[in-house]
Amino acid sequence: MTDIRIPDTIRPVDGRFGSGPSKVRPEGVESLAAVSRTFLGTSHRQPTVKNQVARLRRGLAEFFSMPEGYEVILANGGTSAFWEVATFGLIRRQAQFAEFGEFGAKFAKAVKDAPFLAEPTVHRAPGGQAAFLQAEAGVDVYASVQNETSTGVAVPVRRVAGADQGALLLTDATSGGGSLEVDLRETDVYYLAPQKALGSDGGLWMALMSPAAIERAFEIKASGRYIPQFLDLVTAVEQSRLEQTYNTPALSTVFLAAEQLDWMNTQGGLAWAVRRSTESAAVIYGWAEKSAYATPFVTDPLLRSAAVATIDFEGVDAATIAKVLRANDIVDTEPYRKLGRNQLRVALYPTVEPSDVAALTACIDYVAERL
Repeated sequence: MTDIRIPDTIRPVDGRFGSGPSKVRPEGVESLAAVSRTFLGTSHRQPTVKNQVARLRRGLAEFFSMPEGYEVILANGGTSAFWEVATFGLIRRQAQFAEFGEFGAKFAKAVKDAPFLAEPTVHRAPGGQAAFLQAEAGVDVYASVQNETSTGVAVPVRRVAGADQGALLLTDATSGGGSLEVDLRETDVYYLAPQKALGSDGGLWMALMSPAAIERAFEIKASGRYIPQFLDLVTAVEQSRLEQTYNTPALSTVFLAAEQLDWMNTQGGLAWAVRRSTESAAVIYGWAEKSAYATPFVTDPLLRSAAVATIDFEGVDAATIAKVLRANDIVDTEPYRKLGRNQLRVALYPTVEPSDVAALTACIDYVAERL
């Protein structure tokens, strides 16, 4: 079946639809190449690199209209590392989680396994649905995912009504940040990764943190709790204020993310990026709703993500479709491996042209007809 050749006339201009690593704009790569001799392979303690870290932090602050007093903090390790950072450095005693997919579950497990913390409260929902946080006495950190990358479910970012005074809200924006609306005043920590909407490589975590969250980090550090140096949030704060990271970062990741943010800010910032992702979402969900063999996996339209779309198939094997697409240079449409459904998953980040999403649906139809 992989011998099926899709006509060039209906193929997308760029066939990358991965949910992370995501499409990197060729213009960003060209800009990196132009500075490669003076930037790549240089010390991250020197101005050449620190200036790019500063550009990245400024870009994030501008893009998300960061409120006064909030700070952009970054360090090595990606979101998986940040879950451990938050476990050691932001939770005093007890946390509560809204878990409705693989990524929310991983953070909850990290906290559950921590011997110095109380058993967390976890509100769960099956794949394709959403779980929500609820006020609970004694909880000092609430945590939820804005966009569940594994299922394509997205929820609004809102503080927990009735929560104890001083309780923090942590929002996992790994794949939602840059494609979905957010008011940072509604959360204390909005953390994301560069290899999603920011169109870069992986290796960093970035967090926009409120004064209360930063104060909490210093408070816990001062309490004497053992915190591994690599996972020390206070170290990350202090290093970020110096426009650097504690360990050597991937220089290309820093540069490409900064380049992407400059591009998106020039286009119109978060409002523009949300419109663009929403346009792509309307294309793919509209196509699936009219299709004889495809349907949106997320049945509630209000929960359907404009960052990552998941589409179920009936009467045709989605895995075979993905293989044929890949043989035709249309890549990374496979579903999340642990979800185990007959479906495709498509990134709708701002780097992806809505016209390419429309072309993708035409290609899927072309392949399905021949299967």
